[in-house]
Amino acid sequence: MSMLSSPPSDAPEDLDPAAELPEDATAVSRRKRSLSRTQLVWRRLKRKPNFWIGGTFLTLIVGFALLGNIPNIYDLNQRDPYGFNAPPGAQHWFGADAIGIDLYASLTAALRKSLLIGLIAAPAATVIAALFGALAGYLGGAVEQLHGWLVNLLLVLPVFYVLMIVSPLLSSMSWIVLVVAIAGFSWMIMSQIVKNQTKSLREREFVLAARFSGVGTFSILTRHIVPNVSSLLIVDATIGVCGAIIAETSLSYFGLGIQPPDVSLGTLLQDGTPAVVSRPWLFLFPAGFLIALLTSVSLIGDALRDALDPTSGTSKA
Repeated sequence: MSMLSSPPSDAPEDLDPAAELPEDATAVSRRKRSLSRTQLVWRRLKRKPNFWIGGTFLTLIVGFALLGNIPNIYDLNQRDPYGFNAPPGAQHWFGADAIGIDLYASLTAALRKSLLIGLIAAPAATVIAALFGALAGYLGGAVEQLHGWLVNLLLVLPVFYVLMIVSPLLSSMSWIVLVVAIAGFSWMIMSQIVKNQTKSLREREFVLAARFSGVGTFSILTRHIVPNVSSLLIVDATIGVCGAIIAETSLSYFGLGIQPPDVSLGTLLQDGTPAVVSRPWLFLFPAGFLIALLTSVSLIGDALRDALDPTSGTSKA
């Protein structure tokens, strides 16, 4: 009878699978809550094919710009007296131009210059947009009116003609003036977005608590306002690299940007356009690298936007 008796009273609790389900669900929920925002963004980001495709191509392009000319026997501005208009071959891998300058060496230098301008001008414009927009949205009043007046003025200003006026300065100050010009005309739209976001954030409880506790305006902006719009700023800075590179290329193509003897993708395209039929390599190689560069940065920007947007249905982990 003792062997046929019912099991101990605590056995059903140990063997009942239904009793474990709430614990498992709670554990999963705790693990999700324990993930930091960076970990959540990375989890979403690494599932995006756009991120891996764009990142791979961008890494290859940056590597080519930095290290690509090491195995080449020609340096920038080194002329080959026997290689005038040489087509791509064993001597000149990407061909040579009308004065015997190796296009491969010129292209690595041009990529470095265009990348440098894009990677400086785009974040600089984003910083200006974040600070000015957050300040206007938080303070309101005259500061907000000044912000709106300046934004509207710059949006309707003929930027191309303004850059034509300042272009003579480029011959003496090189690409630095070009970076300042691109950044100075690229912050307005994002600044307007940041201002509108700040106007809603300034009435939130954590901002009001910081204000009533005596925290200064600058600390509130940098600690509470700007971090809450960081997702927009990161995407804007990433995609802004494309806009800065396009602006530099366009201005240099028309002779208003990078000035000789310096080179960029715009100057190479300018030199290659007249020879697009007779010597197509002078145009196709710079154009191909420009398209690949812009496409890779755009893919990364799209992936970041999906990963950082908590309301996106495709970005939920």
